[in-house]
Amino acid sequence: MVSKADSETGPEAAAPTGPRAAPDSAGKYVTATVTGAAKILIVGPLGVGKTTLIDTVSEIKPLFTEAVMTQAGARVDAPAPGTKTTTTVALDFGRITVDGDLVLYLFGTPGQQRFLPAWRDLAKGALGALALVDPRDIGASFDALGHLEDLGLPFAVAVNVFPQSPVHSPDELRTALDLLPDTPLVLCDARDQSSSIQALIALIRHLILAATESP
Repeated sequence: MVSKADSETGPEAAAPTGPRAAPDSAGKYVTATVTGAAKILIVGPLGVGKTTLIDTVSEIKPLFTEAVMTQAGARVDAPAPGTKTTTTVALDFGRITVDGDLVLYLFGTPGQQRFLPAWRDLAKGALGALALVDPRDIGASFDALGHLEDLGLPFAVAVNVFPQSPVHSPDELRTALDLLPDTPLVLCDARDQSSSIQALIALIRHLILAATESP
């Protein structure tokens, strides 16, 4: 397995611009102040930046299941963006503590259409999902969003802004993605820690609001 940062260019691959969240003294255990935890899926099409976002925000060394893309896979997968040469074949995993008392366990899903059935296993126990969108190819995210709706999993949408990306207004993006009015939509840079954390916070606020409004 290889790190995506070693094989790609662009926001889906470049090193984070901010420092990694400081781990606890043991480097792998949650702190005593933590009172809650949530499983969150990070989803989106191939090359949209899922692995990079998890690498950027994780306070522990992330787990990646990267494999080199082959000609055999090219016959069934959509073309990879940029110079991408590896892909997630099982899951990515990271952890981040928010406000000192809430731990988010982040599970990144494979981006190819043929891996969508595996989502049902990854989605078990998840409270919600952050769906990444590539503004250069908005339609590539339709399958991921549709699958989240089929699973009945609440989600927020984060548009990962790439260099030279076309600029779309929020209304244009909402219309193109056919989002419900209450679905959060934010812009982010998966390489930037603060930007990525804000996208996750938008999702958490959405989940809290949905839970408090449920009968």
